[in-house]
Amino acid sequence: MEKAKISASQLFILMVLFELGTSLLLPIAMDAKQDAWLAILLGMVFSFVLLLVYHRLYLYYPDLLPTEYMQKILGKVIGSVLAFLYIFYFIYDVARVLRDIGEMLLTFAYPDTPLFIANALLILVIIYTVRKGIEVMARSGEIFFIIMYILALTGFILIVCSGLIDFKNLQPVLEEGISPVLHVTFTQILYFPFGEAIVFTMILPYLKNPKKAKMTMLCATGLTGINLTITMIINLSVLGVDLTARSQFPLLSTVQSIQVADFLERLDVFFMLALVIGGFFKISVLFYAAVIGTANLFKVKSPSQLSYSFGIIILFMSLTISSNFQEHLHEGIGVEMFVLHIPFLAIIPILLLLVAFLKNRKKQKA
Repeated sequence: MEKAKISASQLFILMVLFELGTSLLLPIAMDAKQDAWLAILLGMVFSFVLLLVYHRLYLYYPDLLPTEYMQKILGKVIGSVLAFLYIFYFIYDVARVLRDIGEMLLTFAYPDTPLFIANALLILVIIYTVRKGIEVMARSGEIFFIIMYILALTGFILIVCSGLIDFKNLQPVLEEGISPVLHVTFTQILYFPFGEAIVFTMILPYLKNPKKAKMTMLCATGLTGINLTITMIINLSVLGVDLTARSQFPLLSTVQSIQVADFLERLDVFFMLALVIGGFFKISVLFYAAVIGTANLFKVKSPSQLSYSFGIIILFMSLTISSNFQEHLHEGIGVEMFVLHIPFLAIIPILLLLVAFLKNRKKQKA
């Protein structure tokens, strides 16, 4: 680990920017149709349980990275293998997020630019950021957090002023009962974006005041959940269920609809900045976790040396991960959710906590 410390407020900001990331961009929870906003709200509430699991593991081993305490819990061999799998998971997730941001830039701003160029430019900036360390990343987050919320507030005011919102698009509420909403909550939203906060277990040891960790994580997830719920309500109210579900990037389609006083329009390029900021910090945090975890697992003295090689791997993985964007989305909602997200974000942490609890109980008795 580098000798760095971040404050609780900086952790809060990083978590909010991370969780908003690509979840603002993509059509999440649309299997619940007009009740998608309710699925997001429930996903936020139930994700508190996962956060408490992550936090409890941190309390057992406050000075250790997960790559270290996995070895203490499961033994050196099994723990090392599991730690390596988590590092691979972080790298794979980085590649997916990079592909999301690259596709958005090509769709709305640079249609004639190759995906390789867009992704390469972004990953170069992220490599530079990660090499500077977690403190620089956290301080950058404080600046961009303000910019992002200014853009969000401006967009909300413009959408309201343009008279696009029609709350009838949200009706009927629970048309098919609560079952579809719960299904989406427990198979999608609980893990993306909220469960992905497991990556912050790699950052919690840097926290100046460990006592504030739990409340900071819960508050950050609560704010994110409320923001995503409001965003989904606006998307559904403006576009309707069908258009929201069919759109690759519903929020930008909503912003494209803004027209105030016959001259203020086509603001989607302006609001792409907010989405790039969210994506940038999500990629940076995941990238940093992969680098610091690998350095810790393989005893690399200078973690920053790994940044360039990881960046090249992630860049080419983002290009080859799927042949087109529709396939990319299908893999994210279907295959990845059940093969990676559910085991790595819920099942394995709960099992780790159970074993850690039993081990610590035996020590206390002894």
